[in-house]
Amino acid sequence: MGASGTEKRKMMILGGDLGGTKTLLALADGDGRIVRQRRYASAEYADFADLLADFLGGERGVAAACFGIAGPTDGRTAQLTYLPWRLATDDLGQRFAISRVALVNDFAAAAHGLPHVAPENLVALQVGTPAADAPRVLLGPGTGLGVAGLLPEQGGFRVVAGEGGHFGFAPQTPEQGELWRWLLAQRGRVTAEDIVSGPGLVRAHAFLGGGSTTPEAIGAAARRGDDARAQAALQLWLACLGAFAGDLALHWLARGGVYIAGGMAAGLLPRVDCAPLLAAFHAKREHAGLMPAMPLHLVTDAELGLRGALALATASVRLLTTAQARSPAFRPGSSEPSVISVPEAPQTHGEEAPGFSPE
Repeated sequence: MGASGTEKRKMMILGGDLGGTKTLLALADGDGRIVRQRRYASAEYADFADLLADFLGGERGVAAACFGIAGPTDGRTAQLTYLPWRLATDDLGQRFAISRVALVNDFAAAAHGLPHVAPENLVALQVGTPAADAPRVLLGPGTGLGVAGLLPEQGGFRVVAGEGGHFGFAPQTPEQGELWRWLLAQRGRVTAEDIVSGPGLVRAHAFLGGGSTTPEAIGAAARRGDDARAQAALQLWLACLGAFAGDLALHWLARGGVYIAGGMAAGLLPRVDCAPLLAAFHAKREHAGLMPAMPLHLVTDAELGLRGALALATASVRLLTTAQARSPAFRPGSSEPSVISVPEAPQTHGEEAPGFSPE
């Protein structure tokens, strides 16, 4: 027997999207309605438990929590890649009286958020020829570079987490080769994340002779059209993003779609000429013929990971309730439900969405 309407309203679910720059937290009731939400600057807190204590403010008895982590996790413990935060589900559950706690990769959480994205927050950069039962892949540049795959299973999709942003960077042009050499001398091994990220845009700008700045400032200067170096850095960065997205499309044979997400992409791509991105996405030598059919979408929902974390926490409560109703001896495990449905992106007329053509 499922929870009653009154029980659902009393039951609280906690979701979080934990990144190197920002942390988003939300409390929702059993019907999925968000009752409290807040954004934090992650670096202002020495550890996540202090941040969570501030958010909960004495709230006790949360039924389930799921946190998307910008870093690898085994589901019970995690270490963020760009913060000293270490998380353990047992510690969080005991300290905050949370019945069930799960840790997932942040882009696995984002992938679980795809079914909850409003149609207006999906923009087709390339319509392609989507195949409903084919793999899909999600990537997103930010402080780092997140990747998750979605494989067809049981009428939905199974999310596969990974650290694909740490693939080695593969230069595709002489200029990118020089960028690789420049970074190699500074950092040793050069990864895709070293370039296809917010800090990576700053590195591309510095490689071209620019001074100390921020990704936001580079993007703004490039859009104004009065800073040739910022424009060149952005075009270089877009080409690297497109090449990496295309490589992932081939790796997964993502005929169901390639999704680019994250606040950086959402804030930047709708305002710039994406021709360098699309050209690099298509430039796959003997497999170039496959690329026009691969749908390429921009997800503009800045809370994608948070929505996914809330969905996973809610699903874990439903799974536990159902299992307990069937067997009172049931004990919750560490794995989270992972088969989801992903909606099709809205179609546009032509290969590029309005506003993405060169001015």
